[in-house]
Amino acid sequence: MFDSTTGKRIEEGHVEFLAGWRNGRAGAYRDVLRVVVHPDFVYNETLSSDRVRNDLALLELEQPIRNNSIKPFKTAARPRAGDRVGVVSYALDRSEAPSLQDVCEVLARQDGVLVTSCSVDFGSSGAPIFVIEDGEAQIVSVVFAKAEVRGDEVSLGTALGQPLAELQAELVAGRAIYLGAKQGERRIRAGDNKTQTGAKFVRP
Repeated sequence: MFDSTTGKRIEEGHVEFLAGWRNGRAGAYRDVLRVVVHPDFVYNETLSSDRVRNDLALLELEQPIRNNSIKPFKTAARPRAGDRVGVVSYALDRSEAPSLQDVCEVLARQDGVLVTSCSVDFGSSGAPIFVIEDGEAQIVSVVFAKAEVRGDEVSLGTALGQPLAELQAELVAGRAIYLGAKQGERRIRAGDNKTQTGAKFVRP
């Protein structure tokens, strides 16, 4: 939602959501109507718990997806330290099909940031982190970056909970940006991993 060169918000363009993207085809294609970025998010390169916690956006589709083969995932409460989680992503070496990248555990949760033992790769930034409750996968976090703590690889995740509720409130309050593509503008596909903007390296 930001231009990586200028650091400014992208307020016009064509964003298309590809549901169930696999091997060059999606189960459904939907344009994005509105986007709301967390009001406390600041786009810069400074690593802080605030930046990780608020690195979240909510996209509203122009039309709902009414396809019985496509089921949305529920969200769940933030897991506790020691809980098992899994990362599913379209990483750099598997951009055409999602896969379970890692099954790992929560090491800590502090200041709205989830620290896990998941070893994520480039292209995993923004990937969902799941827990399994009663046989059902539920999203509890979104990958922010891969990091290193005392020589061990970890991943940092944006906890959903309160930030997601705040985004929903912003959407209801009408503070979202309406997107509208103009002729000649670059078309962005949510889920189409054709760039090298993946998970970052940080050392907290």
